Amino acid sequence: MELPVSAGTSADLRITAVELYTFDLPLRTPFHISIGTMSAADNVLVRIHTDSGLAGIGEACPFPAISGETQESTIVAARALREIVLGRNPLEIEALGSDFGDWIRKNPSATAAFDTALHDLLGKVAGLPLYRLLGGDRRAFLSAITVGLEGAEVMATRAAEFVREGYRRIKIKVGENAERDLERVRGIRMAVGEDVELQIDANQGWTTEEAITVLRRMQELRILFVEQPVKASDIHGLKAVKEASPIPVMADESAFNPEDAIRLAQAGACDSLNIKLMKAGSIGNMLRMTHIAKAAGLPCMVGCMLESRLGLTAAAHVVGARSIVRWADLDGHSSHILDPVLGGMTFDRGRIRLPESPGIGADVDPRFLGEMRLL
Repeated sequence: MELPVSAGTSADLRITAVELYTFDLPLRTPFHISIGTMSAADNVLVRIHTDSGLAGIGEACPFPAISGETQESTIVAARALREIVLGRNPLEIEALGSDFGDWIRKNPSATAAFDTALHDLLGKVAGLPLYRLLGGDRRAFLSAITVGLEGAEVMATRAAEFVREGYRRIKIKVGENAERDLERVRGIRMAVGEDVELQIDANQGWTTEEAITVLRRMQELRILFVEQPVKASDIHGLKAVKEASPIPVMADESAFNPEDAIRLAQAGACDSLNIKLMKAGSIGNMLRMTHIAKAAGLPCMVGCMLESRLGLTAAAHVVGARSIVRWADLDGHSSHILDPVLGGMTFDRGRIRLPESPGIGADVDPRFLGEMRLL
């Protein structure tokens, strides 16, 4: 028997307006990886308003070298998505996600921002922080801190500084040249000692043969895992590296969405998955990928692009909600000159703590937002 729903309940919620803002966050120094350089995080902010007075917020962080998106293309997508959601019930997240159609593949950061705002509203209506609403119990966990791609001495110095500041897990960007990469990682291991955990990320920078050779030579350096050693499209090469490498192989750019996760699992091409909100296009897709990974016995990491603590907090709630997520790499804001986010996760020397307020628990300082462009 279906119970009647009284007026004014969540069943009657409607989206009345969607505000879109440029969300520009300059970096202290350019961020180098093997496939490109970012000089600023030129993001987009989405705020969804409802007739109840509640509003949800989300962030898009396009990364051209990885997803092909730019701030301009994200704005175009966000304007189209705004027309799809206006007048709809924000709690009907599954139906809205289906109506996003091809946007979720072509502009995943734009759909991620809308989906985050919808989940923020869901948590606020339920009166629960998102990780609790998703059934999680892990409020605190560790994250890696990233050393960008530079000369070996510069990278070793930076890694040692992180350790002195209290970080215990370092992510090292490699993939520019296998021999120089070996020098970089050796130098960092010497600089930080044996007790600090190291993980490396080649961002598709090596050939299959280079990856196998250099990873065998890195075995003595005690590396947790290597992310994306070969081209994203080269699943055969990724599998070959996984089968020959003494260091576990994590798929990153090869694993955008649930379909990719299934393909990688069926091929036996990797030991683990790096799931990112800005690749997956929605929190729902992130959760689907964790289910696929758990069924396939593949532990996961939740990673990031260059989001502010707003987008990072949304992703962090997934870490808090799913035990198959063994690692976190949510330091994207650490290279920003300023932090305009109110509330949100705390990030203390790699130790993340989630907020307990309803929804994602983060917002943006209205003074900063007043300086951004309303779209």
